[in-house]
Amino acid sequence: MVSAGADGRKRMRAFMEQAYPLCRSITGNGVRATLDLLDAELQAALNGPTLFRHEVPTGTPVLDWTVPKEWNLNRATLDGPLGRVLTTDDSNLHVVSYSVPTEVELDLDDLRPHLFTLPDQPDDIPYRTTYYREAWGLCMTHRQYEALPQGRYRVKIDATLEPGHLSYGEAVLPGLTDDEILLSTHICHPSLANDNLSGMAALTEVARRLSDRPKPLRHTLRLLFIPGTIGSITWLERNRRTTERIKAGLVLAGAGDRAPATYKRSRRSSSRMDLVMARLVEERGGAVIDYYPYGYDERQFCSPGFDLPVGRLSRSMHGTYPEYHTSADDLDFVDDDTLVDTVELVLAAVEAVDSEPRYLNTQPHGEPQLGRRGLYTAVGGAVNSKSTEMGLLWLLAYSDGEHSLNDIARMSGLPTEALETAADALVDADLLRPA
Repeated sequence: MVSAGADGRKRMRAFMEQAYPLCRSITGNGVRATLDLLDAELQAALNGPTLFRHEVPTGTPVLDWTVPKEWNLNRATLDGPLGRVLTTDDSNLHVVSYSVPTEVELDLDDLRPHLFTLPDQPDDIPYRTTYYREAWGLCMTHRQYEALPQGRYRVKIDATLEPGHLSYGEAVLPGLTDDEILLSTHICHPSLANDNLSGMAALTEVARRLSDRPKPLRHTLRLLFIPGTIGSITWLERNRRTTERIKAGLVLAGAGDRAPATYKRSRRSSSRMDLVMARLVEERGGAVIDYYPYGYDERQFCSPGFDLPVGRLSRSMHGTYPEYHTSADDLDFVDDDTLVDTVELVLAAVEAVDSEPRYLNTQPHGEPQLGRRGLYTAVGGAVNSKSTEMGLLWLLAYSDGEHSLNDIARMSGLPTEALETAADALVDADLLRPA
């Protein structure tokens, strides 16, 4: 496995510091500016233009959705009887993302329904959106809210919401085969470091480390940098044929807080990535949870019509930590050592999925007659021959192209050496073939 190393720690931190101030949403110039930074990172890593940029027009049908209007914010301000209350110059979280252009004066009581705070976290600004409903709003700390005096207030949201494009980026690292491993992360959140600058930083570092590999992976690696939900839906609509080649995948989200790793299985629950990640995460003291239809883009990739073998890797679960979707999710909240550990975990998973031996049972309907083929006697003199004989049965039961020898060893408790001996015998008997 290739280590992320001290240089990787510095690169990821530098990227996050550059990207943190940008006002990202599901569309707009903030997304494009972020893709520019990602493109520069990948060009430096892969020695040439690597990020394919896609611009999908407003109104384009994508599965059951439609690409929305493009939103761009110049500035939002709130002024009151005592002067300036807030401005997005200080934090782009102060405006509800996708707020319609607004310039209005109103009394405090009429303003209150448009103000969003966190009473239980009075010093933090919440992150709120109004993507698919035309409205407007402002976010502030609850301390600010409680200090607002009665009087007239002037709201100005200098923004545009008009036909444009949805932007996303895609990079492909060719492998020795057309079979693919998909790695995806969302790029739509504004100044939130763990959710999800950490995912972007980690994914670019993974690409760099794999590009330094002495020889190509067997699988082609596809990296997606997409707006959440609408981005994955758009990609799936435009890449139905590509999905047929995806053999394993990960959605990377919330990759840098100090919690142990959490892996969410794909809808299939026992895909190659599910089995590999379960082993790696549990070895690190993390948690493995079953699939459920809520979360990040794994729920689009795993939707029944596609049912892709794509799980999700995070640290803390979304919505379970107080910094989530607030201004407290700042650059200090992301721990560099944890982010490096996430990168190394993804690298280990990709290497394992790519290289661990897997077989296909060529006679999967019922148990083949082993005695007729002389298999028991063929391995009778082997070390741990009883283990090898049991290995024949375990291999025939689980050689479905998904379970590796290491997976079967873990499930059966048999020595890997015994399984390797049994696999050689089954291949010689034409009962197994490499997957």
